[in-house]
Amino acid sequence: MKEIKLFKLAILLFIPIFLCSCTFSRKACLRMLEDSMKNPYDIVIVPGVPFEDSTWSWTMKGRVYWSKYLYDKGITKNVMYSGSAVYTPYVEGKIMALYAVALGIPEENVFSETMAEHSTENVYYSYKKAKKLGFERIALATDQFQAKMLKRFTKKIVSRDAGIIPIVIDTLEALQPSMIDPEIDYQKAFVKDFTPLTERENFRERFRGTRGLDIDTTLYR
Repeated sequence: MKEIKLFKLAILLFIPIFLCSCTFSRKACLRMLEDSMKNPYDIVIVPGVPFEDSTWSWTMKGRVYWSKYLYDKGITKNVMYSGSAVYTPYVEGKIMALYAVALGIPEENVFSETMAEHSTENVYYSYKKAKKLGFERIALATDQFQAKMLKRFTKKIVSRDAGIIPIVIDTLEALQPSMIDPEIDYQKAFVKDFTPLTERENFRERFRGTRGLDIDTTLYR
């Protein structure tokens, strides 16, 4: 019984430490946002989220609204939404781009990357495509958890010069009362004869993709 109690206590102590190590603190998010304000970016990369049931999830909504905030504040001049049709028959990069335009980001400043099927590919492919389009200063803009998980990969594999702008929760919460759910023609991003990633790849293959081990370096050269 004593061993069980000690085990439960260890778990309770470990969970907060684990969670803190997997996300950026509020202070770190604010610092990176302030740094970005001093030296704006040409374009930010926003990783995709599956689109289901003809509506966007809070995660997708949060990422799109964060990118709009960065655009409205002049922190970025352009936005690239990344993601293929991975788990649902909708191309994530296109869906998010449709929402961004509906919210007021000019269409000429909105781009899509539609080949990525893993978060590492979101960053890698979008960065390469942005460079090919002529953009120089490029940053990743997403939630704190994903930003922290992708930091090492972004800096080591993609580019040491790539910036990171995690969502500042306080700022997003302040925007929430004015957030709307615009109507979009989501069929524009629909893929016929779709097969989800879980049926195309086994767990080992998906895990390799998540780690960025199956990236196609020939794309966007």
